Amino acid sequence: MGSIPKNPHAGVLLGAPGVKGKRVTAISKNGLTEFMLSIISKKQETKEPFYVLDLGEVTALMDKWTLSLPMVRPFYAVKCNPDPALLGSLAALGSNFDCASRAEIESVLSLGVSPNRIVYANPCKQESHIKYAASVGVNLTTFDSKEELDKIRKWHSKCALLIRIKAPDDSGARCPLGPKYGALPEEVTPLLQAAQTARLNVVGVSFHIGSGATRSRAYKGAIASAKSVFEAAVRLGMPRMKILNIGGGFTAGSQFDEAATAIKSALQTYFPNEPGLTVISEPGRFFAESAFTLATNIIGKRVRGDLREYWINDGIYGSMNCILYDHATITCTPLACNSNHANLTCKGLRAYSSTVFGPTCDALDTVLTGHQLPELQINDWLVFPNMGAYTAAAGSSFNGFNTAAIVTHLASSNMN
Repeated sequence: MGSIPKNPHAGVLLGAPGVKGKRVTAISKNGLTEFMLSIISKKQETKEPFYVLDLGEVTALMDKWTLSLPMVRPFYAVKCNPDPALLGSLAALGSNFDCASRAEIESVLSLGVSPNRIVYANPCKQESHIKYAASVGVNLTTFDSKEELDKIRKWHSKCALLIRIKAPDDSGARCPLGPKYGALPEEVTPLLQAAQTARLNVVGVSFHIGSGATRSRAYKGAIASAKSVFEAAVRLGMPRMKILNIGGGFTAGSQFDEAATAIKSALQTYFPNEPGLTVISEPGRFFAESAFTLATNIIGKRVRGDLREYWINDGIYGSMNCILYDHATITCTPLACNSNHANLTCKGLRAYSSTVFGPTCDALDTVLTGHQLPELQINDWLVFPNMGAYTAAAGSSFNGFNTAAIVTHLASSNMN
């Protein structure tokens, strides 16, 4: 196993489930390219695509979360990227987990995580999955309909519930969720009364302003709406609610700073002295996106005048499904391992308008158009940063290109 520089988190990460026993290579802050080159040099025959997961980046993101939102407990959204090393690292760093299915619950429990660190945050669940959650002790879930309450009463009546409400504004989200989930304001009181009648324990409120949110003010409106639900429960004579789940929507960087400021302000405004309140959240993209880098091999080329067209061995039906389903904007940089050893990153060379295709036979499988790239050759590589969120998790095996088979190598930066 590669040596890790001394750091309070280093031992924790090396012993984390999903990481323990695997090779973790310590890299400098700017050493990712060198590490990828070392991997590529060992792939001279197969040249298959691969990921690098930077555990140092995961650590830095957890530190950022703890510093910016110390009052909010993160429940990582497993659907975003269920890589075992990522899940295990987050578990070791203190994260809890948001699961949406039996398989996701199983993957988290298999890492030794206690079931009381899981919220089953799917408002519409398959009955057999509810029964499974009950059998393994996952005792917190969400609902937004009377029909869901009927299923929970039948199969997991001791479960604590969060009523999922529709956020007032999710128009700034990359992927809005309001059209599918969340009780409307006029539905809240009837749902709370139905839970009372069924003798189910509603302990809090959940909302989600949408994945990849860009308008931090949306948190204020949603937290205000949640407060009104807390008050409605009191008027109905229900036990005082104690959990506020503010969902996800977080992106690392300046948008996170803005979101954290908005959330802290809204909590102070609407829940200034709420006794025993626990605030939780469901970040996915925040922890996963920037921690993963994808390397792809150029398997084909065509020149048409000044246009350069390249084929790579991952694409829209694989990791780049994020372009279609997550409305992602991706970019790449070259590694001219085959054609230009003296200038691997092609600095200073002429750039051409380029199209990058994925490997399948579907013309929809187009990754980039009009992208500026230097003259590259077959068996050079293209490197895609920020490829951890809703990428490999949603890829397929269409045309025999199996996304699940892409290997992830573990590295650790920022650990000095």
